[in-house]
Amino acid sequence: MSTAPDANLFNKLHEIMPTLSKGHKKIAEYIITTYDKAAFMTASKLGTIVGVSESTVVRFATELGFEGYPELQRALKEYTSNKLTTIQRIDVMNDQLGGNDVYEKVLNMDIDKIRKTLEEGDRDEFYRTVDTLCQAKNIYVIGARSAAVLARFLSFYFNMMFENVKLVHTTSTSEMFEQILGIGEHDIMIGISFPRYSQHTVKAFRYASSRGAKVIGITDSKASPLAAYADYLLLARSDMVSFADSLVAPMSVINALIVAVGMRKSDYVIKNYERLERIYDEYEVYGSPDDREYENSDAAEKQ
Repeated sequence: MSTAPDANLFNKLHEIMPTLSKGHKKIAEYIITTYDKAAFMTASKLGTIVGVSESTVVRFATELGFEGYPELQRALKEYTSNKLTTIQRIDVMNDQLGGNDVYEKVLNMDIDKIRKTLEEGDRDEFYRTVDTLCQAKNIYVIGARSAAVLARFLSFYFNMMFENVKLVHTTSTSEMFEQILGIGEHDIMIGISFPRYSQHTVKAFRYASSRGAKVIGITDSKASPLAAYADYLLLARSDMVSFADSLVAPMSVINALIVAVGMRKSDYVIKNYERLERIYDEYEVYGSPDDREYENSDAAEKQ
């Protein structure tokens, strides 16, 4: 059983410090004073930094009650995720990527996030979420800052599947509450937030929950502030690489949600897209290959 990923971990480190061996004390002191860097180090690197072996670092983690070092590292990441400033994120980026092929390193890290999200994801929770969405009267989608991109993407496709989807804008707190004022027990709010968690989204969740609406959180951890109000929680890894958030795994989870709901509502979706295709043709929304050939040949003649 792991230690809770919050201040309790550091309280425990302070409490047991006098009883620790010399090597374990070095590790504890480094974690307490430099947690923002330690959270992103392998056991081997942490051991090298403090002057102990990798196996000593692993034993230190198990002595704290973790199953191994990766679990301790995950707890540290959860603790630090909402605390690091942008400047600290840049320092982490330089430590992780300095001297490496950034293109290859970043893509491989994103691949790893999707793999871990798949391994750790709760499929039953995912399909319960799909069932609930298909019964909703109104669906409110909210995501602030970088998560706004994900919220917009989700609401774009949900508008093809549901009659009443509202993308909540978060420019100001008052504007946000004006948009969600009428949310009720037959409605659903989907909130998307990753470190550093937006207080706008947390406040909207609290209000929606108090009104009896079903609340679906798409976030990175059960320690996320969204989890306290969520009826359903879809987790996706978003461990930061730099000052820019990694949204690859959350986007994959959202894609899966869109596809799963679309399959449940296939008749409705097909009917909507058939109407749209007729509109696209009538109003020439998209050009055809023939149009491009004509434009190219016309340009060639003018030359």
